[in-house]
Amino acid sequence: MSSSDVITAGLVVIGDEILSGRTKDINIATTAAFCTDLGIELTEVRVVSDVTEAIVEAVNALRARYTYVFTTGGIGPTHDDITADAVAAAFGVALPINPEARAMLEARWKEMGTEVNEARLRMARIPEGASLIVNSVSAAPGFRIGNVHVMAGVPKIMQAMLEAIAPKLKTGRKMVSVTIRCGVGEGSIGAAFGQLQEEFPDVRMGSYPQMGQTTAMTELVLRSADEARLAEAATKVREMVAAAHKAAGLPPPADPY
Repeated sequence: MSSSDVITAGLVVIGDEILSGRTKDINIATTAAFCTDLGIELTEVRVVSDVTEAIVEAVNALRARYTYVFTTGGIGPTHDDITADAVAAAFGVALPINPEARAMLEARWKEMGTEVNEARLRMARIPEGASLIVNSVSAAPGFRIGNVHVMAGVPKIMQAMLEAIAPKLKTGRKMVSVTIRCGVGEGSIGAAFGQLQEEFPDVRMGSYPQMGQTTAMTELVLRSADEARLAEAATKVREMVAAAHKAAGLPPPADPY
């Protein structure tokens, strides 16, 4: 797979409530799973505070580096919801009330008997040149400008917005993974495992010790979009694990791994 075939993404999670620990983020995991399903490599995640300069810097850095950028948080009706302002600043465009967004919101407010006021109309401010991302949950839209997709921080709404943009995204070759269990600690296989990673640079290899076990247990996870190379690498790793078990006086690893 050539580098031109790889679709990449960065994620900016915005909000003081995330950094303070008041709110437990789940949007990172949701976005990671979403990207994996589409064959998009989520390569970087930044968590930034409700500060315009911090958001601008993160958005500009990631949009220059990746195929897509996703942001979550900060598009509500209150004074600290500044994501739209920051993204408009990052692109150097104005931030007017968007007629289509306003119509969507006013239709929902009419159904619910909700008053139209200045604070709520903040959610209709969309950077010039952006297209709307439909919000099937609460009507307040997100938006896309360039390769940046700006979405809500509320997990249910954010997930709905991801589903709305999915058909419009380019997809790459999906990563396939293999997990091989090893009954010795990382220190016993570190050198050999590192050599195999050098031999297969196109297969991502990770080692994850399983704590709380009565005996040592390490899970070796291999990932690649090339199934043939993945299978070849997995065979070599299994041979390494079998040798490590033998050296430690352990029975052969169970099959399948």
